Amino acid sequence: MLIIMILALPIFGMIYLYQTSGSLDWDLPELPVVLGQLLTGGGVGLLVAQSILFRKRLQGVAHDQDLRLRIQLYGKATRERFFLLFIITMVCSVGLLFYNNAIYTVIFAVTLFFFSVGKPTPERIKKLLKLNEEEFEIIKQTSKPE
Repeated sequence: MLIIMILALPIFGMIYLYQTSGSLDWDLPELPVVLGQLLTGGGVGLLVAQSILFRKRLQGVAHDQDLRLRIQLYGKATRERFFLLFIITMVCSVGLLFYNNAIYTVIFAVTLFFFSVGKPTPERIKKLLKLNEEEFEIIKQTSKPE
């Protein structure tokens, strides 16, 4: 999942450096302003949606008795979340490239925050799935590198 973030950073970084340098000219076409507004709205909307969808997917999971099933559902919800976050980074990259608007940098920074917050750790899994101490110890033991 972190590979997705590693892919997104250089793409956005190159576009950001291109926009801030002012010396390069790629002769990009002028796109309609409404498309820029749609990209901005889409980026913000997807940020909100990924958070809501992730929480919604986990609502019923905490009450299930089978730890393996809960972890599988958590993994699926996390993969979906990271995929949406990757889409947001691409929307920000395209928006910044064509419109050179600082809002795309802000949306990208918030997306990086969600990448960081969304990284699965035993403590986060315990909190989100409301694990008891025995289940938490199982998760800690399986997450340790050998």
